[in-house]
Amino acid sequence: MSQREDYEKKTEEMLVPIAEKVGVRIYDVEYVKEGSDYYLRAYIDKDDGVTIDECEAVSRALSDELDKNDFIADAYILEVSSPGLGRTLKKDRHLEYSLGEEVEIKLYKPIDGTKDYEGTLKSYDKDSITLTTPDRDFTFLRKDIAVIRLKLDF
Repeated sequence: MSQREDYEKKTEEMLVPIAEKVGVRIYDVEYVKEGSDYYLRAYIDKDDGVTIDECEAVSRALSDELDKNDFIADAYILEVSSPGLGRTLKKDRHLEYSLGEEVEIKLYKPIDGTKDYEGTLKSYDKDSITLTTPDRDFTFLRKDIAVIRLKLDF
């Protein structure tokens, strides 16, 4: 396990009781370097969306726990937010929450002349993801997918 993965895992473990207490679920945790700064980001969610007050409550409680445990050697910026409307679906739990939703898939290499597909997320397993479109179902190997996210309609 990389240091980044270790930080994310430990942070998520600390976040579980905090999220339960506030009444939200953990969507994702990421530790990234952008420019010269490190960011520890916790994304929280619930069915009717999260409020600023919920993000603040989680942020304060998580910050206190991180200070107590102090396992991240670098200076970092803590951010707690919603994953947003056009959220990226990285993990199986993200796909589970999004079954029946409209999604966009971008592939690494074109299939039938295109890298971009849109449709309803029908199913997934450890190797593939299936979309339903008005014309037909498309099944893509996960290893061929560059990104999958919820579709934004304006």
